[in-house]
Amino acid sequence: MADDDQVILLDFWASVFGMRVRIALAEKEIKYESREEDLFGKKSDLLLKMNPVYKKIPVLIHNGKPVCESLIIVQYIDEVWKDRSPLMPSDPYERAQARFWADFIDKKMYLPSRRIRTTKGEEQEAAKKELFEIFKILEEELGDKPYFQGEAFGFVDISLITFSSWFHTFETFGNFSLEVEFPKIIAWTKRCMERESVAKSLPDPKKIWTFSVERRRELGLD
Repeated sequence: MADDDQVILLDFWASVFGMRVRIALAEKEIKYESREEDLFGKKSDLLLKMNPVYKKIPVLIHNGKPVCESLIIVQYIDEVWKDRSPLMPSDPYERAQARFWADFIDKKMYLPSRRIRTTKGEEQEAAKKELFEIFKILEEELGDKPYFQGEAFGFVDISLITFSSWFHTFETFGNFSLEVEFPKIIAWTKRCMERESVAKSLPDPKKIWTFSVERRRELGLD
């Protein structure tokens, strides 16, 4: 694609889904304009126009055309800018496996991780137990590989690593240590954070923690 392509990302700084797109764009070294959306107030006319079905971020607008849903956007970026740092395996079977695990992360991770920071008591404990089961499965899949797809950082890693900016928040509210429970996941996290594309795309965990405390207060939990 031409260097003068217009790329706009409708985003929210704390969104694990928006972070995925930021990492993919950084991996491909694509210049883009980021537009922050107010998820708790009035949504912009542009967001409502570009994603009239879900009315959510992230939305990638490429030369005026919108692409929605974070994993779909990452795959789109990989296909359009295919000559730069591939994110998906070239083998069809391995590509299918990558899609499977990214889909697993997409479907399983968000709700229990959200409940840990927005509930308390028995409901919070149940969310913690569910999250542990998910991490156990993911750690087994990772095994001794540097990255989920093997030697190369890619699609599955992008799908999961964005949650790491929330790990401190999960651990603090849930009263546990991921490094103690899942050392391979934390070692993988540190490995991913050595990549400039990841380090520059993820917000400071302390900023996430402050944001989460404020949200709990607004929900009347503290």
